[in-house]
Amino acid sequence: AKAKRLEWFRHDKFGLFIHWGLYAIPAGYWKGERAPGIGEWVMHRMKIPATEYAQLATQFNPVQFDADAWAQLAADAGMKYVVITSKHHDGFALFKSAVSPYNVVDATPFQRDIIKELAAACAKRGLRFGVYYSQSQDWHERGGTGNNWDFPANAVKDKDGTFDAYLRGKVEPQLRELLTHYGPLCLIWFDTPQLMTGDRPKRLTDIVRTLQPDTLIDGRLGAVGDYQSTGDNVIPAKANDDAFEVPATLNQTWGYRTDDHNWKSPGEVVLKLVDIVSKGGNYLLNVGPMANGVIPQPSQDNLRAVGAWLRMNGEAVYGTTRSPFGEEFGDYATKLKNAKGQPAFLPYPEWRCTAKPGKLYFTLFHVERDELRDRAFGYYRLPDFKNKITAVYQLDDPKRTPLAVKAEQDGTRFLNPTRFINDSMGTVIVVEIEGGAVVR
Repeated sequence: AKAKRLEWFRHDKFGLFIHWGLYAIPAGYWKGERAPGIGEWVMHRMKIPATEYAQLATQFNPVQFDADAWAQLAADAGMKYVVITSKHHDGFALFKSAVSPYNVVDATPFQRDIIKELAAACAKRGLRFGVYYSQSQDWHERGGTGNNWDFPANAVKDKDGTFDAYLRGKVEPQLRELLTHYGPLCLIWFDTPQLMTGDRPKRLTDIVRTLQPDTLIDGRLGAVGDYQSTGDNVIPAKANDDAFEVPATLNQTWGYRTDDHNWKSPGEVVLKLVDIVSKGGNYLLNVGPMANGVIPQPSQDNLRAVGAWLRMNGEAVYGTTRSPFGEEFGDYATKLKNAKGQPAFLPYPEWRCTAKPGKLYFTLFHVERDELRDRAFGYYRLPDFKNKITAVYQLDDPKRTPLAVKAEQDGTRFLNPTRFINDSMGTVIVVEIEGGAVVR
């Protein structure tokens, strides 16, 4: 059943993450003081009393919010699924909830159900729709974890029953609301599994499996989900046959901050996307909309540039399997250590490979042109495999002009791309082979 649930996920590869809530109003500052770190943690970093922070709801009126524009951006970017924070750690819900009035319909002048509108806009465009839901941390509730400045007894809440009371009184019913009122959810993205011990993860899993058996559960519930979530912005060094997803930011923050302009370029995003997909994973890339409901323009521009590349080269991404090679990913340093004191992994950014039966897609980001290779006629040495090559062409060439392949005496094969490649956006060369799978 799990393999069946995962079929769409393994095919789609690329999703839009949206972190939006009351924290978009302070946007990284509180009473004129800069909050350190990521935007959506402003309440925690500045130890803002829950009653004071909740006053932000009276100012939340994103009149420029347009669910259709958001869904269209995801489609334009070549993304296939959308996941939004239905309730982040601050405890505020972006949907109408009968369980807690601390939600966008009952507590704000906006009075519109954002989750409902976005779910409908995604459905209209054939995008799958999922929700992030913070199950453990809830800084608004005495029983949730994370707020030890208002509720200092938090340390013992596991023993005193308040955490279970919070789970039964807010989390479980809100989960039922999400799974009942918003159409099919492709996944539920739980986060920070503090105190998720004993039967707690099973209770939440049972709700999901009962109401929507096809909905995926991510890797941060506290028990084994349907797929693994890596750390934030952490791309694994090597390929993996297990389904996994890399949640990542376009700048440094998830929730909007006015002062974070450190945007990843479209080329960096394409390299990360192809790198992750070539290792067997999915890329869930985040935007943090502003308080008025508009997604920052640099996010839009960069995502649309990635989408333009995918319109020409998407065949090398969607529905592919991981690289049959592996040496292209990089190597471990001899002297340099990472934070854990282990040898640091040094990625090679030259090329990546994805595959379909009988086809290899080599995305070339950087090809050195050296004298030796010139004599060998080609610029790009193919990794070693025994299959006969039946066709070679550039994926974005509508004529599929054949590219030459030359073999050396030792069997090494070289490609001659039509142009010298040093291209941050990546040039995809398709190599069609005899036999469905690579023989090494």
